[in-house]
Amino acid sequence: MSEATSAASTPTATADNARRSPSRMIPPAVLAELGSLDLVARAIVDGVLHGAHYTDRPGFSQEFAEYRDYVPGDDPRFVDWNAYARTDRPLLKLFEGETNTRLLVLLDGSASMDAFGTRGTGAPTKLRYAAYLAAALALIAARQHDAVGLLVFDEQPRAYVPPRPGNGNLQAIYHHLDDVKPEGGSDWLEAFTQAASRMAKRGIIAAISDFYCDPADFGRSLRILGSRGHDLVVFHVLDEAERAPWFRRVPRSRRAFGGHATLRDVETGDVIEVDANDLRARYPQRLAAHEQALRREAGAVGADYVRLNADEPLDRALAGYLRFRARRP
Repeated sequence: MSEATSAASTPTATADNARRSPSRMIPPAVLAELGSLDLVARAIVDGVLHGAHYTDRPGFSQEFAEYRDYVPGDDPRFVDWNAYARTDRPLLKLFEGETNTRLLVLLDGSASMDAFGTRGTGAPTKLRYAAYLAAALALIAARQHDAVGLLVFDEQPRAYVPPRPGNGNLQAIYHHLDDVKPEGGSDWLEAFTQAASRMAKRGIIAAISDFYCDPADFGRSLRILGSRGHDLVVFHVLDEAERAPWFRRVPRSRRAFGGHATLRDVETGDVIEVDANDLRARYPQRLAAHEQALRREAGAVGADYVRLNADEPLDRALAGYLRFRARRP
């Protein structure tokens, strides 16, 4: 049991505890109780940093490196006022790991990201879970004074925040993450083309989605970014209803009754009739094959593939990812 869930017996009390002292392994349902993305992001990131020693890892170093000009939205605590007195220019201190880094987060806002969620339990949908992850990644970048941006898309771009440093940009990202209205399908070719055009310099691009797409088409689209030299990471988010759907949870004694089911695609509206008994047998293999194909396409362009469960504590998932990145050459 996590520290957050053992501290109190109700979600509200647990959320109050998380506000006072963010800790590791906070369940997504508790994060949902926190309300604002600002609080959620801080709880996740502080949980990661409090639970492991990252000060000597890439992206978490605090050794002074150089200066850059202050821009509106930057944290004034990092202005070097002695340098300002000498140069008459407000200069911001940068630290090792904070320079020349640009992060663009791509968030899939299609209808499927809002489907299959655990509504009524307090747990977030995949889309909200993905927004928590995007907010945490943005906060990590902002705390390092790196430029961070956001592109929300479905079949076309819906919202864009250019990669810039500063708290003002971070708050704009939070605002757009809170405002996502899931609809339609997802066009990865358009999304990656837009990302490539907006990231002229090399940087980090993180794509967050449930990836209901053809893996080969996704791979061809991903190569647009890989050819530009960007550091790529793919976060694949699924929830319990997808890992163990209803037709796999039907008691064995009832499986012989009927067998046919009607399924509707939440993105296209298409309806199909299926044999639930046959689908039950083939579903685990089909899901595993889909994930393996996505992982293979990501690996072909040197992208990291990270599989996440929407009921998994995000601070634990993020810590695992950061440890993985730290081991990369």
